[in-house]
Amino acid sequence: MLEDKVKINQSWLDKLQSEFNQPYFQKLYQFVQDQYNNSVVYPSKELIYEAFNQTHFKDVKVVIIGQDPYHGKNQAHGLSFSVKNSQKLPPSLKNIYKELSCDLEVAVPTTGNLTPWTKQGVLLLNSTLTVSAKSPGSHQKKGWEIFTNKIIELISNEKENIVFILWGKYAQNKCVIIDERKHLTIKSPYPSPFSAQKGFFGSQPFSKTNEYLLNKNIKPIDWTL
Repeated sequence: MLEDKVKINQSWLDKLQSEFNQPYFQKLYQFVQDQYNNSVVYPSKELIYEAFNQTHFKDVKVVIIGQDPYHGKNQAHGLSFSVKNSQKLPPSLKNIYKELSCDLEVAVPTTGNLTPWTKQGVLLLNSTLTVSAKSPGSHQKKGWEIFTNKIIELISNEKENIVFILWGKYAQNKCVIIDERKHLTIKSPYPSPFSAQKGFFGSQPFSKTNEYLLNKNIKPIDWTL
């Protein structure tokens, strides 16, 4: 059975078991296996589902949606926007940190590893979970988006009072599968150097998230790293 080969936490496996048996996912699985066998793919195979293994279904409070993994060597480790320890900060993450510092009046982090956020219920979800080296978007439209949309729908349908942080139009297109009557969506331009000045800076996503969680009697996120 395919679900036996997908290394994903049991809390998600229980919810997604039928998804792994869908024809689209079987095709996707074979495509991904072939790519890893014949080329350089990021993140490393054991980290494809790292976002789910770090943040279990019952613990999800916040979802930050990215597009696809970093395509440079030693950067991606299965969490959207995050890079491994000791790696140079990518431009978008630098801008996220600038906004974090201004929003919460905290020091700018020096590490790009966002794992501490995941331990508090922040699901760092890329829409596409794999990418070929030096080839951004190379694994788009192979089935990953169907799978991750299912994740978003699952969270939206089965949970309440989740904060969805949607940076850029790509992420904001996910609004159609999020029930905004029972969840908060925070929308702003993407934090890249090309668009951060158009409304990302000053958008205060971190304080807005915590204000909402506190109002719902949910423990807020410690965003400091």
